[in-house]
Parts: sequence; structure tokens; C-alpha cells
Amino acid sequence: MSIKINKLEIENVKRIKAVKIEPAANGLTIVGGNNNQGKTSVLDSIAWALGGEKYRPSEAQRQGSVIPPNLHIVMSNGLIVERKGKNSSLKVTDPDGNKGGQQLLNDFVEQLALDLPKFMESSGKEKAETLLKIIGVGDKLTILEKEEQDLYNRRLTIGQIADQKKKFADEQTYYPDAPKELVSAADLIKQQQDVLAKNGENQRKREQVDKWNQSVAFLTQEVEAMKEQLQKKEQELADAQASLNVARMSAQDLQDKSTTELESSIANIEEINRKVRANMDKDKAEDDALDYKNQYASLTKEVEDTRKAKTDLLNAAELPLPELSVKDGELVYKGQKWDNMSGSDRLKVSTAIVRKLNPECGFVLLDKLEQMDINTLNEFGQWLEQEGLQAIATRVSTGGECSIIIDGYVVGAEQEDVPEPKTTGWKAGEF
Repeated sequence: MSIKINKLEIENVKRIKAVKIEPAANGLTIVGGNNNQGKTSVLDSIAWALGGEKYRPSEAQRQGSVIPPNLHIVMSNGLIVERKGKNSSLKVTDPDGNKGGQQLLNDFVEQLALDLPKFMESSGKEKAETLLKIIGVGDKLTILEKEEQDLYNRRLTIGQIADQKKKFADEQTYYPDAPKELVSAADLIKQQQDVLAKNGENQRKREQVDKWNQSVAFLTQEVEAMKEQLQKKEQELADAQASLNVARMSAQDLQDKSTTELESSIANIEEINRKVRANMDKDKAEDDALDYKNQYASLTKEVEDTRKAKTDLLNAAELPLPELSVKDGELVYKGQKWDNMSGSDRLKVSTAIVRKLNPECGFVLLDKLEQMDINTLNEFGQWLEQEGLQAIATRVSTGGECSIIIDGYVVGAEQEDVPEPKTTGWKAGEF
């Protein structure tokens, strides 16, 4: 069970002549009064009594008083803490008879509970580091954040290269009518020679037809002129006719191929190859751009996975408050960073983190709550009660929201005229 303050008595400390307070066990106890009445002196006295010599005010004894400071605090665990005498020496009385001292107090008094502004005024990074430290995920989150940053930087570089590659590819000229591969002059010349050879063969066959036509004509004349050789010549005629038929059948479907296109290709080979190279360069540029685009998408997935791992790590941790987390190295509560949080939420976050730092410390000291309106005070007080926390706070006010109103010592006033503190019956959540 957390330890709280049951009673406190303060005499002759800073601006305080004498004050006795019994704070509410749970909720908000407000020390009210006008300026320079000693409200903050109450908190300073508690911090000095419980926190040790480092919290000792530079001028601890009330000005004009010959009586040394006297502090008497009774804790909920039965410890009695006193500072009195000329040197304001610490005395801790343990009801169980155990020896006490500052070390005994340090076991359950959280230093930030005595000096909450130190936490609230720290940087966003320091607040986040404090939270991550107490929930035990700081080292793991640091590794994930470094991994996320490395991936983000790599993805940024890949994205820039991908954009450059795409822009370069878009600027390349493309010739849709050009061949896919570079053209070889030797290949074109060989194709031309093959066509010419084929055409020469065709011409030879046509000449054969002409030759046999002449032969048939000549033999026919001989047949008519030389009747005596008719039988022989008729046989020759039949043979010649057969050869003619074979030649005609071989040559009747022949078609010569044009070399015009090949001659043009040979003449324009450099221009054709220039277009082919341009197309190949464009294809390569587009492939490069697509490759970097795919790398960017892959890195985006890794970044998202790393961010999810961070979120899962924080969600699995035992956080001081629901909806409290760390994002981009800063505290986030209900989706808002510190500078966008309300005053009440800032106090809730700070108090919850301080409580988590040392669960045995059930109280916290808060100064200058005049910045809060009554509704915000009410809301904060109800939250403290719900959480079983004790807060002792100051506020420049003499209204009914104050648990005690100090009309105490004012610099320059006669001490004999200082009235005793007036108390009210205010309870957090009730006005």
C-alpha cells in the first residue's frame, strides 16, 4: 500500500509562523491564500522534511523569529518525521522500533513527487525517456526507433533515385518502328547476296526455257526440211518437248525478290541502329525506375512493420495511464503531445508517471494551481480520488475550493498581527 501524509505541523519556516494540516488521504488538498502569505512555504517545508538537506531553503528560519524551524510530519505507515532545534536535525521515529533516517525516507519518497515542476518543465524527450524507463521498454524502443529511422532514410534515398530514373526514362526518345535488336551490316549484305544468288538461279532457269524454245523451233524447221530424217528428228522432238515441259514446270511459279528494302537498310544502318540503341536505353531506364519503385515499396512495408512493432511493444507494456504512449520520442496522451495537452491532463500524466516511478509514494506536491478553473480542479480532484492518490497543492485564492487558507506572515508586517490559518471543509469534487 502506498504511503501518504496523515498530519503535518510547521512552525517558523520561511513565511510561515505556524500551520497545522491534516490532508485528505485521497484527492486534492489545496492550501489557499493571497500572494506572499506562505503557501509555497508549506510545500517547501514538506520537501525539506522528507527529501533531505538538498531541499533545505537558503533562509529556512522565518525572518524576525528567534525560534528555529520546527517540522513535524506523521506518515500513514506510522513514521514520525521531525526537524527541529538549532540545526534542524532530522529525526525519524519508526513505530516498529527500527532505526530510521533519511535512507528510510528515501525508500518510499519519490524525489519528483517533491518537485513535480522538475518533471513538467523537462524536455519532451526527457519525459518520454522517464516513461520508457519505468515501463521497461526503453532499450527495445530505442533499437526499433533506430531501425525505423535507418529504413526511412534508405527508403527516402531509394524514392529519390526512383523519381530520377523515371524522369530520365520519360525523357528518352522511343522509335516504335525500329527493330528490337541492333542491325548488322554483314548480315544485311549476306541476305542481299543470298537474294541475288537466288535471282541468278531463277534467271538461269529462264534462259534454259529460252534455249529449249529455240531448239524446238529449229528442230521443227529441220523436220519439215528433212523428211528423210523425220523419224529420228521426231524422236528428238519428243525428247526436247519432254525437257521443255520439265523446265516449264520448274520455272512457272518462280518470283524474283526485291533487294530494295535490304539496300535501304544497308544504306540507313547507322540511323536504324541509333533508334534501336535509343529504344534499348529507354527500356533499360524504365526497368531501373521500376526496380527502384519496387525497392521503395518494400522498404515502406518494412517501415510500417517496424512502427507496428513499436506500437505493439508500448501496448503490451504496463503504462501508468490508459491512452498514454510515446510517439516520435515524445509523450502522447489521448492523441495529444505535451504542448497540446490541457493543464489537467498534464497534471494527470505527471502525477501518474511519478507514482509509477515509486508506487510506495502515495502523495505529490503541486504548486500554483491558480491556472486551473474550478471545473478543472474538480475533474483533477476526482481523478486523484479514483486513483487513490494524495496531492497537496497551493492556489492563489481564498475561495471555498481551498482546504486551508493561510492569512500568515507577510514581509514587512508585524508578526504579532499574523492570524492563525483558517481551514475549510472542502473536499475534492464538492464545492
